[in-house]
Amino acid sequence: MTLLAPNPTPNLAPKPAGALAPDPRWALFLDVDGTLLHFADTPDEVRPDEAVCRLLPRLQAALRGAVALISGRSARDLDALFAPLRLPLAGLHGLEHRDAQGRLQVHGEAEALDHLRAPLRALAESHEGLLLEDKGRALAVHYRLAPDEAGRVEAIIGELAGGSGDLRLIHGKMVIEIKPRHADKGSAVRAFMAEAPFLGRIPVFLGDDVTDEDAFRAVNGLGGISIHIGHGGPAPDKAPDKAPDKNPETAAHYRLEGVDRTVQWLARIPEALEGMSAERGP
Repeated sequence: MTLLAPNPTPNLAPKPAGALAPDPRWALFLDVDGTLLHFADTPDEVRPDEAVCRLLPRLQAALRGAVALISGRSARDLDALFAPLRLPLAGLHGLEHRDAQGRLQVHGEAEALDHLRAPLRALAESHEGLLLEDKGRALAVHYRLAPDEAGRVEAIIGELAGGSGDLRLIHGKMVIEIKPRHADKGSAVRAFMAEAPFLGRIPVFLGDDVTDEDAFRAVNGLGGISIHIGHGGPAPDKAPDKAPDKNPETAAHYRLEGVDRTVQWLARIPEALEGMSAERGP
């Protein structure tokens, strides 16, 4: 089992992203939960805001198609959330890749996790508030409804999955995920940047969790813009997406505070680029 590597060059003070001027050369990569959408008690309860559903097509048009979702959710789940829109995407942390032409590539085998399904299901069923999310090629145990069980969940999953060097154990926000180690959000971004319409553009990645650090590092290495979405301090009541970041050290160079602020910032992009086009004229 491979643990998510710590940041080799942690950044304790990302700069506010508000001062960034939108650029028509950007290629925009967006995490979903905790970045575009507020968390809910369970993944199935997450619903997109109407403002986000209206904004995504505008972003896609303004950036000439260079917008992709990079998520731990599956491609099927993402399509259901944002239907009828079908963006390029990387699902399951890069195990699924759909390009701008709609061609879907899937990596890894669901059978690789078969030995973990029954014991993880038993773990979830034996502790109230735990939820096993079976994504096929990845498994996730959520403890948002049972935060006191975090230590127990971590210990049990570590024991169950610790014997395999082909798996990666990722500690996210109120969730522990198990997936094959050969794909991550960083490799997903690099794959998109090698194909149209992303090729030759400036990558911009927005994400909120530990799983997004691979993408931050990849984008930084490509000379792009990495933006961490997060909050510090104690978590306000009834605001699970505003929990303090489990990994306050981030490779991201910029920051935005929370989903609402992120959506507001993203809305500036088509407005600014449409304004540039109007100034240039026909």
